[in-house]
Amino acid sequence: MPAQSFVKGAELRIAQAISMQAITGEYSYDAVFPDADPDILLIPDYSSLKMIPWSTVPRAFAIHDCVLLDGRLCPFAPRSILKNVLARYQALGLTPVVAPEIEFYLTEANTDPNVPFKAPISKSGRTENGQSAFSMNMLNELAPFWDEFNATIDAMGIKGDTWIHEMGLSQYEINLVHGNPLALADQAFMFKYAAKEIAIKHGMNAVFMAKPIAGQPGSSMHLHQSVVDNNGVNIFSHSDGSDTERFHHYIGGLQKYLPDLMLLFAPNINSFRRYISGSQAPINLSWGVDNRTTGLRVPLSVPSARRVENRIAGADANPYLMIAASLAAGLAGLEEKIAATEPVIGNAYDNSHDLAPTFLAALMQMRQSESARRLLGDDFVAGFVSVKEIEFQSYLAEIGAWERRFLGPQS
Repeated sequence: MPAQSFVKGAELRIAQAISMQAITGEYSYDAVFPDADPDILLIPDYSSLKMIPWSTVPRAFAIHDCVLLDGRLCPFAPRSILKNVLARYQALGLTPVVAPEIEFYLTEANTDPNVPFKAPISKSGRTENGQSAFSMNMLNELAPFWDEFNATIDAMGIKGDTWIHEMGLSQYEINLVHGNPLALADQAFMFKYAAKEIAIKHGMNAVFMAKPIAGQPGSSMHLHQSVVDNNGVNIFSHSDGSDTERFHHYIGGLQKYLPDLMLLFAPNINSFRRYISGSQAPINLSWGVDNRTTGLRVPLSVPSARRVENRIAGADANPYLMIAASLAAGLAGLEEKIAATEPVIGNAYDNSHDLAPTFLAALMQMRQSESARRLLGDDFVAGFVSVKEIEFQSYLAEIGAWERRFLGPQS
């Protein structure tokens, strides 16, 4: 939109179905979507208005809410889902606080999807060829990218905290500073957008797939979460540092309801390649104190910082939906006073794999779940599942290298 039109408040609309378009570009004809495909209004959130640092000409962008013509938030838009969950907290005098940790790979430019991703060539003229976890050298090897990327996220108001080289080849993690969930979801969205654009400028790709490279670790988007009352006091901890009942109820809600919402944390076929026993990607919703084998980890902290780290989501998850799902499950635990299990001491991989093991299993579980519809809205769940069914059918239409390698000779 021309800047002068935006400044004058010109009305902007799109078709409602666009908010639930499949990644393949196809659309669902599920009855939940009106046949007429009516317009929805795009209402700008002016706090998100930023100049685009990588643009070759002065250009700005703003995140918008999708609003039906009768004034209600569009039930299919991810930002709407999160705003509805946050309103339920506010009605109880509570405010959730979150902090995402985002992992991704930097790869050599990849123009052929049949060719595996490779580590990029660094300023030394070589590619990384071994484990360089937590190495300062490998951060410096890609310094031109990191210098521009860090300047970009600063300019966009994305509050990065620390960044490290993770376990995989050219895999990195940046933690965002804790704060308001809607603001953090916006920042996570902009973070991915910026990383991809700056990587392209430097002849690379920023890849947020959950498992982009065979034999390498998956990429996650862990979510730290706590809840404060109207006085800003963390409801998870007493002043002496001991756990409150509400802390255990929150964990109980996560344990009870997250399995039905698994498709929001692992939204793609590839997502489920990440959940491997012993890989530091969780296979169940056990919880424990400072225990990275659990799906729900409680870091050691001072009372005011008591929090739960949800380690389920992959880096490919939609940040709005991932945060909304986790907060909705925790709030249900508070409201229903759901008891948590005993904390795990030792290896949580010894416990059963009680999360959906495949994309199809997660899809079926969410489709049949009454609790998912109650927590996030019947229309949203119906629409989301219908779109994911389209993507699954698209996946089935392709034949991969594994099938040719092992099944071809047997035919």
